[in-house]
Amino acid sequence: MDTPDIEDLFSGLGAITIRRMFGGKGIYHHGVIFAIDLRGELMLKADAESAPKFKEAGARQWTYEGKTGKPVLMPYWSIPEEAFDDPDEMTRWARLAYEAGVRSAGR
Repeated sequence: MDTPDIEDLFSGLGAITIRRMFGGKGIYHHGVIFAIDLRGELMLKADAESAPKFKEAGARQWTYEGKTGKPVLMPYWSIPEEAFDDPDEMTRWARLAYEAGVRSAGR
C-alpha cells in the first residue's frame, strides 16, 4: 500500500508545514507541532487529556529504551487505523493532536 501524502491526510485541519528533524519530519499547523513522521510512521501528539482517547482507540505510544534500560514514553501515538480510511476521522484525530500541541506550548 502506498503511503498517503501527508498534506492530503491532514487537509481537513488546514494548512500544514513540514520540517526535517532528528531523523524524521515534524508536522506543524499554525506553528504548533502536532505530528511527526519517524522512520516512515506517522504519529500524533497527545497529552494527559487526549492520550486516553488514543489508547482506547488501540493506538500505541512511542517508546524507546533509555540509557538505564528503562522505557522512555514519548508524547506521540500511532494514528488509529480507522482514521486512514475516513477523512473526517483523520481530521478529528489531527485536531486532538493539534490541541495537545497548543496546550504543551502554553498557548
